[in-house]
Amino acid sequence: MSTGKTGTTPTPAAATPVARATPAAKPIKTALPKKEVSFLFDKENYMWMIGGVALILIGFMLMSGGKSANPHEFHYDEIYSFRRITLAPIVVLLGFFVEVYAIMKKPKETAQESQS
Repeated sequence: MSTGKTGTTPTPAAATPVARATPAAKPIKTALPKKEVSFLFDKENYMWMIGGVALILIGFMLMSGGKSANPHEFHYDEIYSFRRITLAPIVVLLGFFVEVYAIMKKPKETAQESQS
């Protein structure tokens, strides 16, 4: 089967290379407006949270201790002292209240947010 013009035979359709419409190797960058990232908490909230964790840790340190050198001796005043039974749990609870306050406190509005 000759076409007559060039003297070559036509090739089957499957053997001919097909031009594909592939995307370019580099992605196209579009100039999108940058949005400012707004966090759920601001710096003040995080400072309150750190303070609450510190109070909780101080409370647990106040609860520690009371071990006797001799396991057969019992020191009632060391174990059931005001510090371990009353003060330490109050400090721990204050720490948890500070944590709840830090989570529930609304962040302050910035100047840009109030203008929008």
